[in-house]
Amino acid sequence: MAKNEFSCDCHVIHQDLVDNVLKKMPEENTFNHLADLYKLIGDTTRCKILFALDQDEMCVCDLANVLNMTKSSISHQLAVLRRSGIVRCRRNGKEVYYTLDDFHIVKLFEIGLEHINHKG
Repeated sequence: MAKNEFSCDCHVIHQDLVDNVLKKMPEENTFNHLADLYKLIGDTTRCKILFALDQDEMCVCDLANVLNMTKSSISHQLAVLRRSGIVRCRRNGKEVYYTLDDFHIVKLFEIGLEHINHKG
């Protein structure tokens, strides 16, 4: 059987490294929230919505046309994203415009897209 070249064959624990990481390790709940965030943006339709909103603020009708979907299905996805703090909205008369919630969401999306395009 071939030996796995990526497997560590030593039995040494580098305690200073282990202690340093453990000291910085966030609480379990932080990892749960992080995993939930990635699950939310891990949906193709929601990724397309995020891409559109990364380009410009848009209303449901505009997003429905861009994605060739019904307003109802777009509204449902936007509600999920809004409750999770990924998008925010503002009302202008009868129209409601959506945008990415903040700089962190913009960067998270753009860096992920850049990573995918770079690996291409």
